[in-house]
Amino acid sequence: MGAVIIDGEAVARQVKEKVLHQAREAAQKGVTARLAVILAGDDPASVSYVTGKEKALGESGLEGATYRLPSTVSQSELVELVEKLNGDSRVSGILVQSPLPPHIHEDAVVEKIAPHKDVDGLTPRNMGYLAAGNPVFVPCTPLGVLELLRAAHIETRGSHVVIVGRSNLVGRPLSILLSSKPHNATVTLCHTGTRDLAAWTRRADILVAACGKPRMITGDMVKHGAAVIDVGVNRVSDPSKKSGFRLVGDVDFDAVKEIASHITPVPRGVGPMTIAMLMKNTLQAALG
Repeated sequence: MGAVIIDGEAVARQVKEKVLHQAREAAQKGVTARLAVILAGDDPASVSYVTGKEKALGESGLEGATYRLPSTVSQSELVELVEKLNGDSRVSGILVQSPLPPHIHEDAVVEKIAPHKDVDGLTPRNMGYLAAGNPVFVPCTPLGVLELLRAAHIETRGSHVVIVGRSNLVGRPLSILLSSKPHNATVTLCHTGTRDLAAWTRRADILVAACGKPRMITGDMVKHGAAVIDVGVNRVSDPSKKSGFRLVGDVDFDAVKEIASHITPVPRGVGPMTIAMLMKNTLQAALG
């Protein structure tokens, strides 16, 4: 029969509709949620991501302001802008679009974001709160993965989850969340140094691919009936496309969909959820 395809776009719409309803209620009480997005340079992918976030803000009833800076901006200028936004009571959340120009030390800029405005959940303090089991803001992609699992009625309690990828954006925070209450999964975190990776992935009831390598997870690496969440977004050459490329995930979708019970597509899987959860976090920041 093949796997159930988890429609990330449909779930994301539901999240944004709920945020829209809550934002309207908040507005009646004089509370406005406003996201400040800092974009440095003109990286095409970053510009596209920011455009998507601006669209989502409108769909969710939230306000936004994008600060578009040249690629020559200095680190001190970026830090100064972040600190200015920290002190602006009209701004609920601050997001620094990654990647920054190569001469900027990204961590040094991000760590200046006030924890209560860090709607991406990436400052060291908020990562510490998460690790301690008392998160303020959860990083948006892991939060989106949890929402997809919930929407698809995929049970995490007692399940063995294998995550391939240990980044601070996805793998590491997701491993903490899934192993914590109320999710109560047993989590194995794999990475580039894992020996015999397939031996681990074949044990997974839920397999999350977040390694950044196109189609790395092949059909023989997946247990029959496993739920597969593909976080990867990779550009591969495709002369048939006007752009010359197409997007694929970290999972060999065509092969794995015949084995898995559930699978997320790329695109229209985890990606829309990341933006939707950013909207949710931004409203949460405004409500306090």
